[in-house]
Amino acid sequence: LLDRIGEVLERGEQAMLLMNRRGYNSFVSCRSCGVTMKCPNCDVALTYHLTAGDGKLHCHYCGYMTDTPTTCPECASKYIRFFGAGTQKVEDELRKVLPGVTVARMDVDTTSGKEGHAKILDEFRSGRARILVGTQMLSKGHHFPDVTLAIVADGDLGLNLPDYRAAERSFQLLVQSAGRAGRGDKPGRVLIQTRNTDHYCWQYVQSGDYEGFYAAELARRR
Repeated sequence: LLDRIGEVLERGEQAMLLMNRRGYNSFVSCRSCGVTMKCPNCDVALTYHLTAGDGKLHCHYCGYMTDTPTTCPECASKYIRFFGAGTQKVEDELRKVLPGVTVARMDVDTTSGKEGHAKILDEFRSGRARILVGTQMLSKGHHFPDVTLAIVADGDLGLNLPDYRAAERSFQLLVQSAGRAGRGDKPGRVLIQTRNTDHYCWQYVQSGDYEGFYAAELARRR
């Protein structure tokens, strides 16, 4: 993946990277007793956000926010660990391995301010930012002629949801994301990261075969 990004940058082109989970780490857990820090209102895992060096835990459902514990609230252990990755961590990692390359991020956290969307898109459209990282906001309606590489990191995220529409929604999102590359005169390339290469969804995403996916999905639902 880094090799392909390097080739794009050498040619003076741009890349878009979809990571459909915001925040820095997706959950925080105690390695001693196994408890995961959860929202007291929604009973879902809290996401670690790293903003201006002041990391807090956020609930993406109700907006609850709290400080990150230094010891476990259940067993008082100091073995608190951070797991999973979100857009903030992907942005951070890219900046570490590609020093000097401007990376922009577009998610709810960066676009909530006044004209947040416009500022980020202008930075990318002008070429000042060479790589744009974001959630599903990236997948729809954007036309950047110099984007020749579209990347989907952790493409299995949506497939693993306990919802019979999981494959359908993943197919929609990934085909839309793939359409961001090669929209100008230059050919585009799409890379999808998966741990389950045999999933039936991928063959239809690769070919953009809507009717084939529809037929396969309908048979499965019956």
